[in-house]
Amino acid sequence: MNCLLKIVSTRFVKSAVEPEQFPVTGLPEIAFVGRSNVGKSSLINSLLGVRGLARTSSTPGRTQLINFFEVNGAFRFVDLPGYGYARAPLEIKRQWGPMVERYIENRSNLVLCVIIIDLRHEPSPLDLQMKDWLQSCEKSFIVVGTKADKLSANQSRASVARASAVFGNQDPIPYSALTRLGAERIWKEITKRLPARGLRRQPK
Repeated sequence: MNCLLKIVSTRFVKSAVEPEQFPVTGLPEIAFVGRSNVGKSSLINSLLGVRGLARTSSTPGRTQLINFFEVNGAFRFVDLPGYGYARAPLEIKRQWGPMVERYIENRSNLVLCVIIIDLRHEPSPLDLQMKDWLQSCEKSFIVVGTKADKLSANQSRASVARASAVFGNQDPIPYSALTRLGAERIWKEITKRLPARGLRRQPK
């Protein structure tokens, strides 16, 4: 369970492509970004404890829009299109870059980006490009390594150490959508970026 924040309401707000289509209210936003097959939607659903809120698919590259979800009426999760799926049509690939760039570079209420990697594999060049770009834009980010339940404890530690070295000594947070391992650490990072008035804490 998430002891830092009680989730009392979630709702899908809208999908968008252009900035003029984005929600206009300035609620803080946490954006999730990663490769097309890395489990972004599963991570969002698991963190919020709502099955099926963000669409999951066995076909990588299915999310081709920026999807906004409101949480507790106080902040939003933003599911950004995945990158790196080789079979995606060329025109869709051309749209992804500018769409994500416009959002990340210009969204003033973006308070945190979550770079998602598959802990079973080394970070890809695209993951590192995303990290470098966020740093150049001076955007706050954390790294989450999904599918940790598919690794032994020793394998997980080795993967975290390897990815940490690649990302410049920023340790990925191991996460499992099945067991919710790592949820507490992720919520701790999120709540640090939210105003106190937007938090509804679990009763002790």
